[in-house]
Amino acid sequence: MSDHRRPLRLLALPACSALLALAGCAPDGSRARLDPPPTPPADVAGLCAALHKELPDTVAGLARTGTTPESPLTAAWGGSAIVLRCGIPKPPKMADPNQDGVEVDGVGWLVEKVPDGEGGGYRFTTGLRLAYTEVRVDKEHATDAQMLVGLSAAVAKAVPEGISSY
Repeated sequence: MSDHRRPLRLLALPACSALLALAGCAPDGSRARLDPPPTPPADVAGLCAALHKELPDTVAGLARTGTTPESPLTAAWGGSAIVLRCGIPKPPKMADPNQDGVEVDGVGWLVEKVPDGEGGGYRFTTGLRLAYTEVRVDKEHATDAQMLVGLSAAVAKAVPEGISSY
C-alpha cells in the first residue's frame, strides 16, 4: 500500500466524527439508555401512550431519538440530552411548598437542579395532571428557555388536568 493513502484514512475518522457531531447524533445510533418507570396503573399507562403519540419531533433543536429499551413510557431527543419518562410515581418533593416551579402554556412543572455528581442539568416534573411526567435535561440544553414549550403542548393535549393518585 502506498503512503499517499494513509493520510486519507487517518483523516476519515475525524471527518466522520465531525459530521456526526454536526448532525447531533452519536455513533451508536443516538439511542438513549433510559429505564422506564415501574409499570404504572392502566389508566396512567393509557395517558402516557397518548402523550407518546403527541410528543414533538424536535425539542431545543434536537431530533427525537429512540430509547433502549423501547417503551411508550419514555422518549429522548438528541440521544440522552433530553429524556422523558411518563407514568412516574408522585415525586416526594411535589409536596414541598417551597420547591421551585414554572408554568409553561398552562402546564405546571416542578423544577429541580440535578447535582453534578448525578450528571448535572435539570429535572422538570409535571404537576396537577393525571399522570406525572419527568423531563431531564443535560447542562448544555438546560439554558434553552423554549425547551418546555413543545413538551407542554403535548402534555396539555394528552394528559388531563387533575391530581394523580399514583
